[in-house]
Amino acid sequence: MSKSKKVLLELNNLCKHYPIRKGLFSKVAAYVYAVDGVSFSIYEGETLGLVGESGCGKSTVGRTILRLLDPTAGEILWRGERIDELSRSEMRPFRKEIQAVFQDPYSSLNPRMRAADIVSEPLRNFEKLTQAEGRERVKELFALVGLRPDQMLRYPHEFSGGQRQRLGIARALSVKPKLIMCDEPVSALDVSVQAQVINLLGDLQKEFGVSYLFIAHDLAVVKHISHRIAVMYLGRVVELAETAELFSRPLHPYTEALLSAVPIPDPTRQRKQIVLGGDVPSPINRPSGCHFHTRCIYAQERCKRDEPKLEEVSPGHFVACHFKLNT
Repeated sequence: MSKSKKVLLELNNLCKHYPIRKGLFSKVAAYVYAVDGVSFSIYEGETLGLVGESGCGKSTVGRTILRLLDPTAGEILWRGERIDELSRSEMRPFRKEIQAVFQDPYSSLNPRMRAADIVSEPLRNFEKLTQAEGRERVKELFALVGLRPDQMLRYPHEFSGGQRQRLGIARALSVKPKLIMCDEPVSALDVSVQAQVINLLGDLQKEFGVSYLFIAHDLAVVKHISHRIAVMYLGRVVELAETAELFSRPLHPYTEALLSAVPIPDPTRQRKQIVLGGDVPSPINRPSGCHFHTRCIYAQERCKRDEPKLEEVSPGHFVACHFKLNT
């Protein structure tokens, strides 16, 4: 992604810690370090993939950006302006520009509302349109996402899973946002439908220049839509690079292990799969030094003692590892 592009969103050392209270007086006994010092930027017209195992904190990052959760520390900058300390009323102008598509296309839609009302709800909140103008806008949005105008009066249960996710995309797109946070938007869909939704998101980006934060655990899916990919492990970004660079030259052992599990659509080629030993450590009692050292086949004494910093080792390629691979 060219640095001549303008930065839309910037995170600086973002943290989200949940206190664990115990005892008669509910004293804080420990913290869940869900997100612990995440930094990255998203440019105009770019898709940044955010990947990692379940529980690594990637969805918490997305919800904190949306200010559905308040950050514990760090900064969230939208076009250079801090929004992490804004009140609910002060956040309202920014919510039009940052929309979301959630994982479950059924629970994210109100089952008692008709499809047209679901898609037009953001319009009623942020724009002053007549009833006729609103209806015409909804028709346009239905056509954009591949739905028919005669489906506008249906309820969510009358749509398939893929169609429901198209409704969610139409709703997010209705107020012409600059950034859409996609939280596992295709993980609940059939493989064939996943491809259709991914292609739809790509077409909409080309037409409207919208940016995506695409959160997922499936690297094969993220590869097809992302310009850059950030890899998270236990609340922290351990590697960040352009998609082609990350797949051809992973520098962090965790990224290497994740990529080894991605299927190759060629029966003549084989890839040695790296099986990580042990379980993901608890985000309450994290290992000292590098959090990944308990499962890393390359770990040395320094890894147990010193915490690696996320550093740029080549243009646009950042990694947090004392003994970078292939360098």
